[in-house]
Amino acid sequence: MSDDDFTRLLDEIPLLYKVRAFADGIADARLFMRLGDPLDNREKDLSRTYLDGLGFPYAEPGLLTSWDEAAEAAEALDFNPEGWEAEEMLRAGLVAAAAERIDEDGISTALEYVGLKAGEAAQDAVAYSASLGDMRDESVLNAAAGALVQAANGAALVILSESEDEDPPHPFLARWRLFVRGRWPIGLAGSTYNVL
Repeated sequence: MSDDDFTRLLDEIPLLYKVRAFADGIADARLFMRLGDPLDNREKDLSRTYLDGLGFPYAEPGLLTSWDEAAEAAEALDFNPEGWEAEEMLRAGLVAAAAERIDEDGISTALEYVGLKAGEAAQDAVAYSASLGDMRDESVLNAAAGALVQAANGAALVILSESEDEDPPHPFLARWRLFVRGRWPIGLAGSTYNVL
């Protein structure tokens, strides 16, 4: 190992610790605890940040009030890929920026750890919330848990790319913060950003 390789590894350590701390804190969030409640001003602002950051300034947040509405909205995402495509472009940019700071193995390991921690937290939180809302459809529950894991990975990429202090926040951080506030931001359908 050369001095440059060793120096690079030392430079990666603070980022890896930040991502680990992020992942370890996921279980403490109030995940899926405010589903269907009216959107407060902070949640509207986070939705607006997400939409503007993805390039959809004409879209507006739309409140869903039940798991059944969420199931319909999640199905509609298959027919409305615009939001997903915009997210993929942002994700690719974050991966490239992260790769300038940390090697590919480090990125992969960090995201696996985040996925593991988010998946554990999601299973428990989704099961509890769904029992309150009388939702038993496994595909919907898996979609909610998967969305949380994806959002956590997006937030981790923001950290790895050292973009977490941007103003306005990166759209992936805005989406993650909606989850932390107890919501399920399902996605864009037409000109509506569906949030349960």
